Amino acid sequence: MKLNIVLVEPEIPQNTGNIARTCAAIGAKLHLVYPLGFNISEKQVKRAGLDYWDKLDIEEHTSFKKFLEKYKPEEHNMYFVTTKGQHVYSDVEYSKFDEVFVLFGKETKGLPEDTLKKYLEKTMRIPMRETIRSLNLSNSVAIVAYEIFKQNEFGGLEKISKYFQ
Repeated sequence: MKLNIVLVEPEIPQNTGNIARTCAAIGAKLHLVYPLGFNISEKQVKRAGLDYWDKLDIEEHTSFKKFLEKYKPEEHNMYFVTTKGQHVYSDVEYSKFDEVFVLFGKETKGLPEDTLKKYLEKTMRIPMRETIRSLNLSNSVAIVAYEIFKQNEFGGLEKISKYFQ
């Protein structure tokens, strides 16, 4: 199964670096949708991603509109993660798909409201206490990405360490 993690206008370089490292570790493709709140070559991004940038499949998009024109939600298995989501992320049956796109919005505002309303049935959330505004973006990506791989029996990932063998 091919997993696509889409960051729409991320603002914090350390989050993007951490997400890049997660994507490299699980073999997910990372899509960065501009404008970014930082320069992709900034030291903080590189530091958070450590030495995994060469192992990362990354695609950059000039705008959210251009991304949606190229990867139409009506033609792809696409999910929008938001605190306003109508479904819990773990309730989706990802294992029935060959490819999945999971979109995350910018840290301060999330995904555009008009997009969420248009694709309301494809919105999902990570449960949390009502008094908390949101989780950290890089943590959210990791939670959802590993649920997808769990449902696919961690296909393509090393499950048992060979360190002591």
